[in-house]
Amino acid sequence: MRNAYLLLSLSTLFWAGNSIAGKWAVGHVSPMILVTIRWLVVAGALYAVARRQIAADWATLRSPLGYLLFMGALGFTLFSVALYYALVYTTAINASILQGGMPFFVFCASFLLFKSRVVKEQVIGFLLSFVGVIIIAAQGQIGHLVALNINAGDALMVVAIIAYGVYTAMLRSKPQVHWTSLMFILCLGATLTSVPLLAVEAMQGATILPKWQGWLIILYIVVLPTLLSQLFFIRAVELIGPNRAGLFINLLPLWGALLAVTLLGEDFRAYHGWALVMIFLGIGLAEYGGRRVSSRA
Repeated sequence: MRNAYLLLSLSTLFWAGNSIAGKWAVGHVSPMILVTIRWLVVAGALYAVARRQIAADWATLRSPLGYLLFMGALGFTLFSVALYYALVYTTAINASILQGGMPFFVFCASFLLFKSRVVKEQVIGFLLSFVGVIIIAAQGQIGHLVALNINAGDALMVVAIIAYGVYTAMLRSKPQVHWTSLMFILCLGATLTSVPLLAVEAMQGATILPKWQGWLIILYIVVLPTLLSQLFFIRAVELIGPNRAGLFINLLPLWGALLAVTLLGEDFRAYHGWALVMIFLGIGLAEYGGRRVSSRA
């Protein structure tokens, strides 16, 4: 159990750094160059070091191959594209805190797809976290929601967290294979779906090829938020399940806010604080409910 908590804490710290790196990437490397290189490099590295394991697991992977490629497109490509384009228009603090809404969508997807058992504490906790997301999207002013006056970057972040929430729920039915084989197929799906989007970006004349700053950003994103975070998260889901693991994504707002203020000098406003309070209340209450469910099983 403690190992799962440590893995989830590190995953969310590295993912929070992904938002900071994505903000730094603006003007240094275009989003689709970043996304395509990210998943292509990891897929290639995994194949180079684990091709024998992948070959050994192929018989198990072949049947759900389409399902796994779709998971990679959803959780890796769509999430990354929405995140990096969102950071062109919104702050890293907003992007980080909005990711605290993922557990609500993990909960919804798990219930709809797998009829996961939940208790009232989890439902209330998820809803509290979602209120935090609404506070950020409205920038602390409910009138913005009524007038649909929502920042384009914040709207893209909502798309991103829905995609990753569904992906997290889908991990429940992944085949029992070595983690390297699973990651390779997911990254392959992400790479295959990134290439057409890269072509669209090029046709629009929006491509920015990386120079040394861009390559440093890519290096960080490939090693920590991409490879290590995904592996840590997959293992944590195996240990405590998708609903409870998804809750710890709520640590992203804390890490992201701290990193954005210290590294980017962004302003921390009162509504950010209220959103964090709601999100952390949601974490505590829903995790309490999750432990009750586990103890009864």
